[in-house]
Amino acid sequence: MDYAIIKTLHIVSSTLLFGTGLGTAFFMWQANRSKDVAAIAHTAKRVVLADWLFTLPTVVIQPASGYALMILAGLPLTGWIAWSLGLFALAGLCWLPVVWLQIRMHKLAAEAQTTQSPLPPIYWSYARTWTLLGIPAFSAMIVVFFLMVAKPF
Repeated sequence: MDYAIIKTLHIVSSTLLFGTGLGTAFFMWQANRSKDVAAIAHTAKRVVLADWLFTLPTVVIQPASGYALMILAGLPLTGWIAWSLGLFALAGLCWLPVVWLQIRMHKLAAEAQTTQSPLPPIYWSYARTWTLLGIPAFSAMIVVFFLMVAKPF
């Protein structure tokens, strides 16, 4: 494949990955702040769907297209590329439990909505953990974007 096509795929994929993560985090955080069980159940369902439709494919496309670009450009797996991969892996290690948490949070919220009961304390524990895992994942992706653009070393 042509370098420009792969690079475009890589950029679009990274944008989808970052945008989906930021967008779903914002809407989930807002729903949680509302404490409205119906809004939380609806939002959590959509967040899980967005992860399957957008995040998962980009998690595969990013390293594959990045590797192809590295090979086509004749770059070694050192410096900013190695750091980007490490930070991408860190974000991924945060994302895996986040996906599990989102699925559990959706189920708990849907059950609470169906039974017209408040969210159980475990929901709020999951929400705190979800937020705490999002901070290093988001920070890592910001640095990865910088490294991809600046290629500082």
